Amino acid sequence: MAAANASQRGATGHFVRWAKNQKLTTVDFPASRWGGPARVIDTEARWEQARWLLHDDAVRPEDRVAGLLVLLYAQQPAAISRLTPGHIQASGDQVRLMLGREPVVLPEPLASLVLQVAATRRGHAVIGEHGSSAWLLPGGRPGRPISPYRLAERLHQIGIHPGPARSTALFQLATELPAAILARLLGIHIKVAVAWQHASAGDWMSYAADVSHRLES
Repeated sequence: MAAANASQRGATGHFVRWAKNQKLTTVDFPASRWGGPARVIDTEARWEQARWLLHDDAVRPEDRVAGLLVLLYAQQPAAISRLTPGHIQASGDQVRLMLGREPVVLPEPLASLVLQVAATRRGHAVIGEHGSSAWLLPGGRPGRPISPYRLAERLHQIGIHPGPARSTALFQLATELPAAILARLLGIHIKVAVAWQHASAGDWMSYAADVSHRLES
């Protein structure tokens, strides 16, 4: 915990702060101030990869969906692995996906891809049985979802790097949406959304003024 190069230092800090809040320890581990994205933000590469996954039928549908959720909606492999068919809402000609408190309306062809994956989901442990798993992306162990590590590994195999891709998505989304809406739609903490908004230099006072002007007109 004390060494600057200690492995899992960030995760350890989260655990210690949680334990202190629960009055389980008196140890303190102050949070480090985030200074913005650590990697280059390449928005053009992000859109190129998204267009490729939207239209390349040679890639497995499960990997296409997972990659697009990272690239378009800044989802982490851990969050994607916990998705179930219950997170999908299909009505009329719209398909919605619950990533946070408010559903996201999925565009085509992603909407059809998500419905396809939900209808044919099958874990490696259940040979020949389709569409029966409780998870959108079943894993190799019966009744369990794919692990975040395995999902990240599969994305790496097709050229999607979840960390940089998610950062790029968050950076761009933070320039287009207010932090409160970003948090509700993507299932991220409001403080995370605000931090990305500041990093992208978004000014949502002007956004609110613009919305007000449109409503008046």
